[in-house]
Amino acid sequence: MGTQSTLDSLRAADSILATIMAADDLTVSASRDGGSRAVRLLAEAAVDPADQVTAIAAVHALAQVFDETADEVLVSLLGHEQLFLREHAAWAFGARLPRFDAVAPLLGMVIDGGFAGMIAQRTLEQWSAAVAAPVALAVEGALLGVSEPGARARLVETIGQISGRIPERTLFRVAVDPAEATEVRAAAIAAIGDRGLADAAPGSLSGAGAGIGTGIGSGLGSGDTGLRIVTGLAAGSGVLAEVARLAVIDLTVPSYPRAPWSSGTTVAQLFLHADIDGALTRVGSGDNGGIATLLVRLGDALVAGQVTGDAGSGAGEVGRVLTLSRGGFASALDCLPEVSSTLSGHAFATVPFLGEPVASADAWSRRIATQRGIRRVLRAAGPVDAIHLRMADVGTLAASTVARELDIPVVFTVAPDPHSLIRSLESAGALTRATFGTVDATEHFWFRVRLVQRLAADAAHTVLFPRPDLERDLRELVGIDVTQHPERHSIVAEGIDIAVIEASLVDARASDGTPEEADVAAAYAEPVSDAAAAPASTVPAQMSVEGAVALGQLDDLLATLPPERRALPLAITVGRLHRVKGMATLVEAWAADPALRAACNLLIVGGDLANPTPDEAGQLDRIHAAVPRGDAASAGLLLAGHRSNDTVARWLAATRLGRTGLAAANGVYVCASMKEEFGIALLEAMAAGLTVVAPNGGGPATYVEQGVTGFLVDTGNPAGLAGGVREALDLAAGPFGPEFAERAMAMVSDSFTIQAMATTLSGVYHDVAEAHERLRADAGTGFGQAFTGQGLSGQGFAGRGLASTWTLSAS
Repeated sequence: MGTQSTLDSLRAADSILATIMAADDLTVSASRDGGSRAVRLLAEAAVDPADQVTAIAAVHALAQVFDETADEVLVSLLGHEQLFLREHAAWAFGARLPRFDAVAPLLGMVIDGGFAGMIAQRTLEQWSAAVAAPVALAVEGALLGVSEPGARARLVETIGQISGRIPERTLFRVAVDPAEATEVRAAAIAAIGDRGLADAAPGSLSGAGAGIGTGIGSGLGSGDTGLRIVTGLAAGSGVLAEVARLAVIDLTVPSYPRAPWSSGTTVAQLFLHADIDGALTRVGSGDNGGIATLLVRLGDALVAGQVTGDAGSGAGEVGRVLTLSRGGFASALDCLPEVSSTLSGHAFATVPFLGEPVASADAWSRRIATQRGIRRVLRAAGPVDAIHLRMADVGTLAASTVARELDIPVVFTVAPDPHSLIRSLESAGALTRATFGTVDATEHFWFRVRLVQRLAADAAHTVLFPRPDLERDLRELVGIDVTQHPERHSIVAEGIDIAVIEASLVDARASDGTPEEADVAAAYAEPVSDAAAAPASTVPAQMSVEGAVALGQLDDLLATLPPERRALPLAITVGRLHRVKGMATLVEAWAADPALRAACNLLIVGGDLANPTPDEAGQLDRIHAAVPRGDAASAGLLLAGHRSNDTVARWLAATRLGRTGLAAANGVYVCASMKEEFGIALLEAMAAGLTVVAPNGGGPATYVEQGVTGFLVDTGNPAGLAGGVREALDLAAGPFGPEFAERAMAMVSDSFTIQAMATTLSGVYHDVAEAHERLRADAGTGFGQAFTGQGLSGQGFAGRGLASTWTLSAS
């Protein structure tokens, strides 16, 4: 079809997502047609306010029309009043030759920051490979007119990505200038660390290692100006010294070969929007959700010695797991000895950022810092056999870039996210063709969809969640036909640590209804926040001290309910206070249904109540509008804030078993998410024997038995959600409640353990590493052997594709 026909086809597509998926057709048509008419048609479509989806497609199609007028249109769009058009024009320019009249508006976007600034920065970085000096001079000139520290830091970060003497001159000057703000100097110091050594002495590695611990600088012997600057700054104190110490490492420490005594594969995994620690103390705060829990439990299980197999099965041991998350510069330095250890185990590594944590939707501007931190960790770790990426976010964008640089194969978990969310919002009328671009400027839907497509296409292996209609959903929502190369895909269900749930049930039973109950209650006359505060003499013999603390905290919370509501069961939900998780929607549905309010109390676990993020604050505003803050407890609504994963496990057990005089038994678990790709918290609740309410799409539909172990509902329908909770309460308290609880517990124990997940993924990682090594070997002697049954389509993936794992979704 021609440009006009393709435009008509996009406008007539039956959904927003269908238009996005067909946008490449417009690019092909426009590039084939070319000429002023195609440019005119695309320019008109780009500014059509009635169809902002096709408008974005038109902007990217313009980038493939190699005509002077196409450049002129794109330059004009860089100054458009609509932010989404400006950022997509900046993105489109990355596919074109450098255009000097576009540099100034691109720099303006960098100065403004945000996602659009990151996109503009990427384009300038790409252009600088061809015309480094002019771009560097433009950035240097922009610095002369900008005083705001954040904007200056972004410009310094940008010039740090450009090669040549001009950027070096700027970086060296800014790094040592005491008049510059801390964040500006930090950007310059970190960028110096990225630039490599021109004249570094061969012995600089040992000098750096000694200097970091005892006053850096002595013994380096390098004539490189950048190295002298950062080693001098590293000898000081404060955050700039911490940044400089990392820069010294970046400049001087090489990547190491694999230790001859090491065994098993080395795997990296990451989630950059969480403060992940082995104890899972921050789960539920900010963006710390189920993924943080999963990565900790999975990493432990992979290296626990339980994941082994014989050579014939294709399975193999995982020797080391590196879990990367966010943090400060000091912790990024402190983690490196553990990361670089050649011993087996699960190591936690830090990607450092200056300033307070930001929500995932606002973290795109940290792309360069994220790449730098990931690169440092992966280089320090020595050879990494595979990196597993899971999210369409800045961490995945940065990690995929570093993986290409370091030649590390990527395993990518493909899920229809944000695809399912787009479809859900469109179905609810909250997203239309006339509003898509405006929403996209905040949610970055288009970029994330394209990121998923690219990673799915480039990954060495993809991992898929079980879904009722997996093939259809991936074909229609993501544009992937998994039947084409089934050997490159594996269906892997997520899993939980059953032992944690079983211990929680023991604690809940031991603390409620035993002779020692009165003593335990007396020990918690005051709120308890530390396990050490629980006198050992007051803890029943069968109960852990940590369990006593967690259940004591729950009892304190339940005691704020009025006496007449303490005979009711709990409806509990756990997760981030984010609109996708539906916490406010659940409260609104509960508050608007008198019968439901009379049947249960509602316990919301998650979020930072004292210092909420903007997302959390928005959810809290809606919650307090539905149930005024001062009336919450008296009405039966309890907001607990974030709690550790072990504490949540005990609360789930207590929701099922009840708390004498405070909460009735046979409570239920509610997941009100707009979408749930799988549902770790749901599995934990079912493992505790709770009847659940879950979204009627995605992963939960593969394991929740309707009317038996739970109810699948349209969570976007408040009345339907409330009705599902009422039905779940009736089922849990009914004659078949105990039998169905046991059925749920057995189902999770049989099919969804973290050990089972680790066993499957261990084989995937082993096969990916083995195939990659074969390709490397073949690259040295020609590619003749690479595609003759010994490469990606060989025996390494046999038995691990869709055909062998399809039964999982059917079960």
